[in-house]
Amino acid sequence: MRALVNRKAGGPEVLVVEERPDLTPKAGEVRIRVKRAGLNFADISARVGLYPDAPKFPMVMGYEVGGVVDGVGAGVTTLKDGDRVTSLCRFGGQATMVCVPATQVAKIPDAMSFDEAAALPVNYLTAYQMLFWTAPVLPGMTVLIHMAAGGVGLAAIQLCKTVPNVTMLGTSSAAKHDFLRAQGLHHPIDYRTQDYVAEVKRLTDGRGADRILDALGGKDWERGVSALRSGGTLFAFGWANMIDGEKRSLLHVAKEFLSMKKWSPMQLMDLNKGIVGINLGHLWHEGPLMFSHLAALLQLFERGQVKPHVDKVFALSKAGDAHAYVQARKNVGKVLFDVEA
Repeated sequence: MRALVNRKAGGPEVLVVEERPDLTPKAGEVRIRVKRAGLNFADISARVGLYPDAPKFPMVMGYEVGGVVDGVGAGVTTLKDGDRVTSLCRFGGQATMVCVPATQVAKIPDAMSFDEAAALPVNYLTAYQMLFWTAPVLPGMTVLIHMAAGGVGLAAIQLCKTVPNVTMLGTSSAAKHDFLRAQGLHHPIDYRTQDYVAEVKRLTDGRGADRILDALGGKDWERGVSALRSGGTLFAFGWANMIDGEKRSLLHVAKEFLSMKKWSPMQLMDLNKGIVGINLGHLWHEGPLMFSHLAALLQLFERGQVKPHVDKVFALSKAGDAHAYVQARKNVGKVLFDVEA
């Protein structure tokens, strides 16, 4: 098998493709012959040494894949060789094969491509967890989506469209605004030239947003709370601001931590506002819950209500280029790896 190996913390040049022994599924597992593997910001954080959940170096990252079952461990009855599947993985997905518990694997509809199968799990489950489970978006609400042209952002737009009369605001560079409007976003905000807090207040007649999806972190979480309506919720699901450049800067990390406001329950109670943390990687113990959400998303796909948008597919051998592309926020939608190239 071939695997993308991150040998040490550093820039995109530390990523190398290596030959490794083939895997054998254990009891309760299946082996997936991977066709496509997802690239997420967590992979970039791990590469620069700022992802606490990452395996030790040298590591193989990868949280999600689309592929074909080609090995079944003892006790597995729900899947068989040849099944086309999507799967979450606890790392190791950026390779030509991966073994995962069968409970993390779902068969995909005939109409779903392997690109879509790999683009669905992390982004759509994260958006679903926020908008349909933790603090559900309700008809008539206003939702602010940061990094709206990214994978989670586009997933959130599609999910919000399934709820009547939801007004969607989103931050992105101006070059992506026409695309976002075509996807259904009502009010794109250029984060480079506009104050998004002021824009949210202007567009809501001073009330603020009911829900804010924020993967920026640091000072932006505090700014987001100021842009919330009374009774509103901010979802903190990433800290993209922590990364400054291709390599880790401990000085920048320290500044980010020091700039983050610490909220007390009393303060939030006085404000009538909430902050909720979302980390899909810490929900492995809630397997049935996650699988039920994945099943619901596959049903939405079959009804044509969600459809992952794939921006680019990079050869595994061009992983450094893929990391640089996502880190520069050039992507519109999902970036994937063709692990066989």
